[in-house]
Amino acid sequence: MKLKRRNFYLELIIGIVVVYLSVLILLFIFQRNLMYHPLENNYSGDKLKVEVEKVNIVTSDNLNLLGWLHKKDFNKFKTIVYFHGNAGTLENRIHKLNHFKDMNVNFLIIAWRGFSGNKGKPSEKGLYTDASSVILWLKKLGLKENDIILYGESLGTGVATEIAQSNNYAGLVLETPFTSMVEAAKNFYPYIPVSILLRDRYDNKNKIKNINIPVLVMHGEIDQIVPFWMGKKIYEIANQPKYSYFTKYDDHMMEYDENLVFTLKKFIESLN
Repeated sequence: MKLKRRNFYLELIIGIVVVYLSVLILLFIFQRNLMYHPLENNYSGDKLKVEVEKVNIVTSDNLNLLGWLHKKDFNKFKTIVYFHGNAGTLENRIHKLNHFKDMNVNFLIIAWRGFSGNKGKPSEKGLYTDASSVILWLKKLGLKENDIILYGESLGTGVATEIAQSNNYAGLVLETPFTSMVEAAKNFYPYIPVSILLRDRYDNKNKIKNINIPVLVMHGEIDQIVPFWMGKKIYEIANQPKYSYFTKYDDHMMEYDENLVFTLKKFIESLN
């Protein structure tokens, strides 16, 4: 009887270990499917109220990226380069872009590889290539890095901080930034060794220390995707000059209300 019981517990433990290891293997293989969601659509029917030109940007590894360019005056105003998050299309950001028409700023928003009909598969290295190719494309139009404001949204903050380390840009806006993808993943998978398994790490926490241009950090306290403490931490360790816009009631998709727009507008004006 004791032997049967012992064998039962042994088989149970072995079964649990096998299942756990199988889960780890599946997570490792399909981790980018969990991180990047190009087909997720939060489009609410917003209509563009700002004129944009659809542009095609060829990356250094020969992928075509869709972009929307709004040009007021390259010589007179700074240009925002908008790096979007891990889900949805360019249309999902219309409610934000519409506010830029009332600001003295140009903007270019691009869709990552694998998003908005673009070919390719997203990865940390791939998104860095996309971003660098976008900057090069703007330089060919005559812009310098100090004419450009980098804007990162959620996952896009990981790309913006990578690019901003050159310290030649006019400014950096981080909307709902995370400290690192490893820490963000631990928040969802506390029993998984993500620090070992994760391929795309986007280490904002260490890179922000290398940035010495004006930074604006925006985050809501009830963010259910990226915990608020992460945005606050990024702000705390960022170098001066730095500014914050923290709210009590914003979730991960921050409300582009008059307070946020006012803060963003003032930040942009301070850079011109």
